[in-house]
Amino acid sequence: QVQLVESGGGLVQPGVSLKLSCEASGNTVTISTMSWHRQAPEKQRELVATITSDLNTNYADSLKGRFTIFRDIVKNTVYLQISSLKPDDTAVYYCSVRSVYGIHYWGKGTLVTVSS
Repeated sequence: QVQLVESGGGLVQPGVSLKLSCEASGNTVTISTMSWHRQAPEKQRELVATITSDLNTNYADSLKGRFTIFRDIVKNTVYLQISSLKPDDTAVYYCSVRSVYGIHYWGKGTLVTVSS
């Protein structure tokens, strides 16, 4: 089992940057890929970015440019840096991991609200 706890969300003004964190605990040695997803109000959850165990990254085509995913393997933590936040970025941001056995685990999410 892997437990995930996201943090760093909140109410922010348009144009600022924000860094979200997700710390994994439990059987972390089995973690392979770590990802960030988001779900805006009344919309489906979408993939934002993924980072593998050898630090290769992949981003959703529509979100390239303002989002950066990075990972501290020692701390078992994955981060999502978001720059130039827009109201459309308002969403619950979820962390997920895939284990080497193909099992997916999810955090409970952290809410980001972009509003002036």
